[in-house]
Amino acid sequence: MAKRAFDVLSSLLALIVLSPLLFIIGIIVRNESEGGAFFRQIRVGKNGEPFTLLKFRSMRANGSGPLITVGEKDARITASGQWLRRTKLDELPQLWNVLKGDMSIVGPRPEVPEYVKLYDEEMLPALDVRPGLTDPASIEAFDEGEELASSDEPEAYYRNVILPRKVRAQVAYARRSNLLSDGRIIARTLLRILKR
Repeated sequence: MAKRAFDVLSSLLALIVLSPLLFIIGIIVRNESEGGAFFRQIRVGKNGEPFTLLKFRSMRANGSGPLITVGEKDARITASGQWLRRTKLDELPQLWNVLKGDMSIVGPRPEVPEYVKLYDEEMLPALDVRPGLTDPASIEAFDEGEELASSDEPEAYYRNVILPRKVRAQVAYARRSNLLSDGRIIARTLLRILKR
């Protein structure tokens, strides 16, 4: 209950304070290439329920390809998209997902259904909590794209190496999380972004 109250208050305040920045980013994204300012994708939330996740669009609207993004050299990424991804500003629209109750400020990063189908019994507890904007696994995976770029088969590497590692960390988070640990995760995330 306290966590949900924190999520509502902090996401609402952030949306109000950041509204000028959100507006400017939206204009830049929309003017740079065809397509709207937002990217929508179905992700899997708490208890396996699907929801529509929002991001600022960082790829060309007609860019088809794999579900994963392999480094910053992916030809589908726009010029503004490179910057948005590096600074994580593309994730800001998810504050709306937090306000709606789809997500939390801190929680396991939500996956697409195609990858959730690969979860084994030990990975499923990651779905017991509301997904979030950040978690320990996403802090550790800040440079995931570069790691994928070093592989000859990025999608297979993601499925077989990164995904199990990430979900194990998410399960560990889900089992021991509290408001104090969430506060530390928020601080670590902000510090990591500022280092960029």
